[in-house]
Amino acid sequence: MARGNPGTEKRIVIYVMLSFFIGWLVALLIPLFGLTYGDKASILILAAMMFTPALSSILTRLITKESFKDMYLHPNFKGNLRKYSLVFFGPSLLLLFSGVVYFLLFPGMFDTSLSQLNEIIAGKGPAGLTAVNMLIISIIQIVIIGPFINIIPTLGEEIGWRGYLLPKLRELYATRTALLVSGAIWGFWHLPAIVMGHNYGTDYFGYPYLGVLAMIIFCIVLGIIEGYATIELNSVIPAAMIHSTLNAGAALPMVIVKQGYNPLIGPAITGLVGGIPFIIVSIILFLKADGRRSTPK
Repeated sequence: MARGNPGTEKRIVIYVMLSFFIGWLVALLIPLFGLTYGDKASILILAAMMFTPALSSILTRLITKESFKDMYLHPNFKGNLRKYSLVFFGPSLLLLFSGVVYFLLFPGMFDTSLSQLNEIIAGKGPAGLTAVNMLIISIIQIVIIGPFINIIPTLGEEIGWRGYLLPKLRELYATRTALLVSGAIWGFWHLPAIVMGHNYGTDYFGYPYLGVLAMIIFCIVLGIIEGYATIELNSVIPAAMIHSTLNAGAALPMVIVKQGYNPLIGPAITGLVGGIPFIIVSIILFLKADGRRSTPK
């Protein structure tokens, strides 16, 4: 049973309530305005939703009169070059490996003709560009600029989940428990987006319940990885970099897969098979995590 400062428990409750209320309210603007998921306006609304965890953490601090002293925004680069190298290159390598694992297990799903890429090139691609070259360029872009291209909106999430909720949970629970709980909360927070078709679409067995469950599992897995990096470097910057890379490259396997795949399985990393390499890494980091509670600052 958790034992800790009652003020911490209060702050956790307020933060979770605010993050869900504000986040879900923003997401619900899509159906309220009669928008279609996937169009430009809905994409902007979901991007705005990503800033609500950070906003909720700020509001919680104001409501509970908590200091803004430590928001885990200092990158702590000094002496951590090796760890940041892993943060920079590790997620993109895992992304690529995840695709390899999926297509090795389901070779019949690999689109050898790269038809989707050819359609993109035919529509708006530069003359002379081949589908293979486009795929290679996309991979290089993910590796080189992935950690930074989405870092502003991913910070909007990580300041809340890893910079506020996780440290608070670690004051009450062992680190491993805090990682699991924060990841599960993060996953369930995505519910409106999953119902609208985010990551899994709407045409799958068990919609939307299995999609929500799959997202919770994925967020627990990714939350362990990002949370471990946050704790190791005492900063949310590495978590935001990891999150940014995955947002930049998560759709890559989707352009080389044939129609008829099950999104709950893969090829994206949000599927149970597509995410196998991430699941393995998360288990390793979970076992390495300190089992003790942290000391309140």
